[in-house]
Amino acid sequence: MLRQRVVTALILAAVFLSVLFFLPVALFSAFVATIVLISAWEWANLSGFEKTYSRIAYVLALAVSIALVAAYVGLLPLDGAAGASQQRYQNVLMVGCTWWALALLWVQGYPSSALLWGRRALRALMGFFVLVPTWAAFSYVRAHEFGAWLVLLIVLVVASADIGGYFVGRRFGRHKLAPKVSPGKTWEGFAGGVCANLLLSGLLWLLTNNTLLAVIALVVPTSLVSVLGDLLESMLKRERGIKDSSALLPGHGGVLDRVDSLTAAAPVFALALIALDISFG
Repeated sequence: MLRQRVVTALILAAVFLSVLFFLPVALFSAFVATIVLISAWEWANLSGFEKTYSRIAYVLALAVSIALVAAYVGLLPLDGAAGASQQRYQNVLMVGCTWWALALLWVQGYPSSALLWGRRALRALMGFFVLVPTWAAFSYVRAHEFGAWLVLLIVLVVASADIGGYFVGRRFGRHKLAPKVSPGKTWEGFAGGVCANLLLSGLLWLLTNNTLLAVIALVVPTSLVSVLGDLLESMLKRERGIKDSSALLPGHGGVLDRVDSLTAAAPVFALALIALDISFG
């Protein structure tokens, strides 16, 4: 199983890095849309849609939503816009980040909160607020002057939170973070992930011309909210009674299982990037 996980991880990393650094922005955006739509197929299952036709309908509805957002921000020439609008991207990202604030309350209140969101239609609606802003965030960040490196930074922040959380939690973990949602996560592990990203912030400060405060303001909130993305999917899987979102990736479960933290981290990172207006040149 470990060998299978490692091989799959290496293949995924190679594909991701190749797409990130060698494809133009438009094709990278299309690649992210493809990943999001595969995740939508899995989200349909989390929502309780078991029939193939209903899951296909869900994916098509989300694809239309992405197309509408692309037109809204100016990536499609449907409204005559000359180039993408940062303000419109910001509006989409604000919707996504507001959603994650609500998701935090639901995760904290689980299982009682399931009375509010447990119905199939509402779980399906949640997927739109998770997945569409994810696509918008990665599309915006990749279009930045140093977009490829900034997208890689999002991944590094999430990885640092995971790695720091795993090792610190395993060694010192005593107090459960969300026992009804993910019993393995602890507050000590959560702090370990934050500390790992503080170290990453210090490294970025040394390597760029930005102030330490600005870098921390970009990295740490992204680190904090990445944990919420993981917890939200864990909550939905627990409610649905399944272990993985699918079996698509050998040794890793589904695509959504691999990108759940990124769905929360990317919109926050992109919105912070707009607000801080910092450069990594």
